[in-house]
Amino acid sequence: MAEVTGSAPTLAQRLARYASQLRYEQLPPDVVHEAKRRLIDSLATAVGALSAPAYAKARRCAERVTSQTPASLIGGGSSSVEWATFVNGLLIRYLDYNDTYLSLEPAHPSDNWSAVLAVGEACGASGQEVITAVVLAYEVQCRLCDAASLRRQGIDHVTYGAISSTLAAGRLLRLDVERLTHAVGIAAVSNIALRQTRSGELSEWKGCAFANAARNGVFAALLAAEGLTGPAPIFEGDLGFFRLVTRQSFNPAPFGAEPENQDGFMITKTYIKYWPAEYHSQSAIDAALQLRQQLRGQIQRIQTIRIDTFEACYNIIGKYPQAWAPQTRETADHSLPYCTAAALFDGDITLATFDERRFTDPELIRFTQKVQVVHDPGLDARYPRGIPNRLTLTLDDGTQLVREVEFPRGHAFNPMSDAEVEAKFRRLVTPHYGEERTQAILSCCWSLDQLDHVHQLMRLLDLPTPRVCM
Repeated sequence: MAEVTGSAPTLAQRLARYASQLRYEQLPPDVVHEAKRRLIDSLATAVGALSAPAYAKARRCAERVTSQTPASLIGGGSSSVEWATFVNGLLIRYLDYNDTYLSLEPAHPSDNWSAVLAVGEACGASGQEVITAVVLAYEVQCRLCDAASLRRQGIDHVTYGAISSTLAAGRLLRLDVERLTHAVGIAAVSNIALRQTRSGELSEWKGCAFANAARNGVFAALLAAEGLTGPAPIFEGDLGFFRLVTRQSFNPAPFGAEPENQDGFMITKTYIKYWPAEYHSQSAIDAALQLRQQLRGQIQRIQTIRIDTFEACYNIIGKYPQAWAPQTRETADHSLPYCTAAALFDGDITLATFDERRFTDPELIRFTQKVQVVHDPGLDARYPRGIPNRLTLTLDDGTQLVREVEFPRGHAFNPMSDAEVEAKFRRLVTPHYGEERTQAILSCCWSLDQLDHVHQLMRLLDLPTPRVCM
């Protein structure tokens, strides 16, 4: 056996049992619908990143690899299952526009889609099997995020993603409980990612970190499928995850469809992004746009911009000096000062906000210097249920305008409609695929549960000539 067993299963065994037992028939209609919405949103953000230099670099590596069981690359072509997971995962994450979950550990659970689509295609999974696997991945990652913080230990959130993507891949590979347990052991022992990925001036790796974790999760599942054993007990061991990573033991709350679960499935509690920026900035952007409207666009009257924020927002995107004059796209979309200033200055936050010529514009940089970010401990208790940011603008005549937003558009308590999700999809996908193909992809996503084989969807994502930035 993979684990030392006693009266109670280890956490790895519990995760493996849940992964092996979850059935599509146990998923309520709203959960299935939400999975489709998340697929639509994830493919939109992926296609929107096809011109990214980081994608071109990763794709060139992936195209050197052939496989007996290939998986499709979004935009055309194929590679091994592991490389397809990495490249497609990079695309989903690159624009910082995919969904979010906030808890003791923030995360982007839609990052799991790259593993689910690649493995699902390679092993001939149906749409219902894909939906089940992605709901499983959301469930595991979000419950782990609820259980213990990683960032407080200097560890990146993608560490949990290696575990969730492993279980989703293993489920699609139809591994039994024992092999799933081994897969978790392999993934957890070998994928501890450092938080330096999101500290200071950020690099292209920010958009690659979960893609790498998901790739390694798929790798672990494939090895376990061949009978390779993993270390155990991976969480409870004397040199295991609890002792060295989280520095505390935990037992996640019951998962969706478990008899004792009273909380429903976690995918319904995640948030789709309305603006393409780090999630903690969304409420500040929302408040800034409301204040700009109140000012009737007269931003020249603004003397100072004060942002009172909560601990997580301050420490993740509000304290680094580089945030006031970003030198990379990744720093810009993870900058509370820049995102707020740009919303006030331009009247919107779009993908163009994070073009180099925009975030290095001298006039906008000077305006960003007016921003002061202050950690207000009084706001901390309202997080992670909400993301309260309070903006105070001091005008040229001394007047102060104040606006506070806690639940921005797209939050679980202020969700985007299906029409808004579709509009986001069309905005990002149509320039690459044209209106007819865009509609076909969208229709296929909405009917995911009726697909006999997920390859039917992946085939629609081919482009005759992949649009790669060289």
